[in-house]
Amino acid sequence: MLKRPIALTALLTLLVLAGCGDDSDDAKSGEGSAAAKTETCRQVEAPEPKRDGGQAKPAAELNAGRQYEVTFETSCGDFTVRLDVKQAPNTTASVASLVRKGFYDGTTFHRVVPGFVIQGGDPTGTGTGGPGYSTRDKPPADTTYTPGVVAMAKTGAEPAGTSGSQFYVVSGPQAASLPPDYAVIGTVVSGMDTVGRIDALGNPNDPAGTPTQPVVIEKAVLKS
Repeated sequence: MLKRPIALTALLTLLVLAGCGDDSDDAKSGEGSAAAKTETCRQVEAPEPKRDGGQAKPAAELNAGRQYEVTFETSCGDFTVRLDVKQAPNTTASVASLVRKGFYDGTTFHRVVPGFVIQGGDPTGTGTGGPGYSTRDKPPADTTYTPGVVAMAKTGAEPAGTSGSQFYVVSGPQAASLPPDYAVIGTVVSGMDTVGRIDALGNPNDPAGTPTQPVVIEKAVLKS
């Protein structure tokens, strides 16, 4: 399987741009970004890269009648994502499986583009890694990427809705111009202030989107 050299293709055209509160309303109002200015991220060392690939694709989807949430505990605070099982059954099952296995623990947000997205989920921290398999949930044509939306990254050569393990959280309005190519796995329901703190570590002058200090996902926890 090919690795993911550019995990968010549309990012290339938007990198020149400068590029959420406790719930989705905060994401729309921008209160998360304001809250981010009152706190700081802990200074931490970047973790050692983890092995690329080697994971097994889950054999079953999640129960569409239950509610699932993933809390990402990071060096900048916590945020919680409510999974949209109905819209992306294959991808949410994959993410939940990886969370249960501790796949995301000790990984980083390797790409941060202020006002656009924060991106993580690569075990190698290089932007090229993944779980060793892919899933696909083609998003509806009217899909929009607004602050607080969590979607999966892919290369430009892959069909719409293809996913590995890399995900991004929309942190600002610039992502509204993205085409409906990226599988949406859910929405941030708490901790947009944390997303804002991570977003604030982006350097708009860095084409690679490398944050100004390491941002570590210390643990990801699935609740249902």
